[in-house]
Amino acid sequence: MAPHPASLIDMERRSNWVRLRTLVALRWIAITGQLASLFVAQQIFDLSLHLGSFALVIGASVIINIVSVFVYPENTRLSEKGVTLMLLFDITQLSALLYLSGGLNNPFALLILAPVTIAATALRPKSSVLAGAVAIAFVTLLSTFNIPLQLADGAELSLPDLFLFGQWAAIIIGVLFLGLFSWRVTSETHSMSEALLATQMALTREQKLTDLGGVVAAAAHELGTPLATIKLVSSELVDDLADNEVLREDAALIREQADRCRDILRSMGRAGKDDKHMRTAPLQAVVEEAAAPHLERGREVVIAVMEAPDDREQPYVYRYPEIIHGLRNLVQNAVDFAQTTVWVDISWTSTHIRLRIIDDGSGFPASVIGRIGDPYVRRRRSERTSAKRPEYDGMGLGLFIAKTLLERTGAEIAFANGADRHDVHMRAGRRSGAIVEVTWARDRICVPEGEELDPLGENDPILAP
Repeated sequence: MAPHPASLIDMERRSNWVRLRTLVALRWIAITGQLASLFVAQQIFDLSLHLGSFALVIGASVIINIVSVFVYPENTRLSEKGVTLMLLFDITQLSALLYLSGGLNNPFALLILAPVTIAATALRPKSSVLAGAVAIAFVTLLSTFNIPLQLADGAELSLPDLFLFGQWAAIIIGVLFLGLFSWRVTSETHSMSEALLATQMALTREQKLTDLGGVVAAAAHELGTPLATIKLVSSELVDDLADNEVLREDAALIREQADRCRDILRSMGRAGKDDKHMRTAPLQAVVEEAAAPHLERGREVVIAVMEAPDDREQPYVYRYPEIIHGLRNLVQNAVDFAQTTVWVDISWTSTHIRLRIIDDGSGFPASVIGRIGDPYVRRRRSERTSAKRPEYDGMGLGLFIAKTLLERTGAEIAFANGADRHDVHMRAGRRSGAIVEVTWARDRICVPEGEELDPLGENDPILAP
């Protein structure tokens, strides 16, 4: 079972990943650039600038940075509100500098895109929209209200109205496009990272279950002989103490408890074993092991071996945790949406292994079938679906985990529907629902032909960590 999304990193708290020192360092770079621009503009291009006003605006940034460095710890991570306020200050400070230096006539006006892009990357949509709206408002005001750029002789530098409008439109479009693009890419990156984390957690859990089963199997094997001896001796005592009812009952209890210990160890060992002879198994046995948790969930699961075209014996495959957990997720998904039956067809050739998992449900929605296997792909549930399966809240994470784990073993996975979702002839018991086809190159998961029954040697000892 995949970990619940609530146990993963909360996408709504992305701002907590932003270190205060990161924004402070970026602001120092901006301050350095602003001072260098002032020096070049006045000393090289001989522009007339109100240095007092520039000093006041740039000084505000310097004071904010100094306070941030000396007041807050170096590893401080900002809250959503903190990052928003920092970026709004940067937008305001840059707008003030542009107001003092010609507004949109200043080629550095495009730098207002920088804090907007950072906001879209680090903040939630609500805060990102606020930063973008403030930037657009300032850009619009600067197109009309500003102190013109002047040379030392009083000549004014300004763009023609057409170019000024083009500058304004380009910045507005840049704010909207870069903001949306950055937010989209960052969201997908975080979703993929969290989904991969969930995949790793699922694989680790499956491996731990297998390892635990190995320990139990080893314990059952080692305890088998003493338990059998206890049972044999206690059975003899039961017979010998026929005339002593009290002692006979105690001997019978010992025998009964020995049987119980045997049954408990056998039951616990079903989760998996680390014996060498259990590291491989016939293909059908591996599929049945993967499907076992879903065989008693009210749907019939039919596992069938198709006739091999070249009459080859059923291959032995390695019992990789990725294969077992991945197939288990696919079977679970089919059982969740089937009406009555799920079919698992097994076939093989001299070069490939192929599994088909088919159900008699309504199939994959057309709106998401092209994105199946991506994390957090969900579709709004209808009231009918909610009433039928109130416990289900799928987010596409299970299929993503299954696809990722199986692809690690070299599998190719294809998703399709057996019939149109609105097919009037679609009915329970018919292969009309979702189809998942999993294909491996035979040499990726199969024991080399002829080596299936070779001696394996002694089992390795299970060492404590």
